[in-house]
Amino acid sequence: MLIRLDMLFALPPSDVLYQALLDRDPLYEGRAWVCVTSTRIFCRLTCPARKPLARNCVFHDTVAACLEAGFRPCKRCKPLETLAKADPAVVALTQALQADPSRRWTEADVAAMGHDPSTIRRMFKRHFGITFLDMARLARIRSGAEALRAEARVIDAQLDAGFESGSGFRAAFARILGRAPASFRGGEALQADFIDTPLGAMIAVADQHALHLLEFFDRKALPAELKRLSARCNAPIGIGRFAPTDQIAAELAAFFAGEDVTFKTPLALAGSPFSRGVWAELRRIRPGETRSYAQLAAAISRPSAVRAVAQANGANVFAIVIPCHRVIGADGSLTGYGGGLWRKQWLLAHESGRSSLPGHRSSLTAGKTPATADERS
Repeated sequence: MLIRLDMLFALPPSDVLYQALLDRDPLYEGRAWVCVTSTRIFCRLTCPARKPLARNCVFHDTVAACLEAGFRPCKRCKPLETLAKADPAVVALTQALQADPSRRWTEADVAAMGHDPSTIRRMFKRHFGITFLDMARLARIRSGAEALRAEARVIDAQLDAGFESGSGFRAAFARILGRAPASFRGGEALQADFIDTPLGAMIAVADQHALHLLEFFDRKALPAELKRLSARCNAPIGIGRFAPTDQIAAELAAFFAGEDVTFKTPLALAGSPFSRGVWAELRRIRPGETRSYAQLAAAISRPSAVRAVAQANGANVFAIVIPCHRVIGADGSLTGYGGGLWRKQWLLAHESGRSSLPGHRSSLTAGKTPATADERS
């Protein structure tokens, strides 16, 4: 059964969108946005600002994707206000957020401005694919993470993120990274850093010798995975990077550029011999191909261990490198994925060379008819 991945996406390749950006073409108004990696700003394609270099541009088809990837709205073209100009309430709130991005917004604040919180939730989801409070939360977390990466003092990071109390700030980061920011002293044996990709930010955790984790930053299971990693290694996780993080960042850049990449970054695999066998078999699945749990079980000579294979697949903490996204539904359909179904669609389309998504210049050959498979939990 063939999956019509080529029909799932509407955006043209990045070179077409970049030319539209240069031409300020209104054709993609409300359909595409450009994220500029050198400034961490996202804009409408008709933005009057000076145009960035093509290598610094990443295109997304929703405002939510831009925000989740850690980009701020441009103050010149005002993409949030433009998209929602038909709803004065949404315009008022986006203006208020941009005027005070560090504010800790609540539904009570929304009501105090004369708006019904439930109505505002629906409006923001309709226009941006994200709620107003989530938009405000992402802004605060992003600015706090940026301050920590710059090795700012904890109090400065707290103020930059707009938290009213140190305890609130520590609690927020404890949920994500498993540690309070006051404990980031540098020199930790395990260090985490962010890697920007066309699918949003990823977090990589490494020591001096190997990569221990690579996940999308918004993955719900990430806090638990970081906590387990720290406990297993009996070491706190700091902020920074070692050589394996630089290596995987370079390999990911090549992968997203469409090159036929063999990931060579050393991995610290912390699983049972059975799980490591499953992960090794996953890495044998070539780009453009898929497998089912039953096929994976047969490949490791354990045909009756389908359920255990599924559990090992879900325990993978090396997104993309150990390609559990190449496991699809038993009927050939795309089922769930820990990084989000939309990312799974993107990755399979990218690897099969059939996608018209932004950023694709894939040199891979067309994918083969996919076998059956299941989801990553």
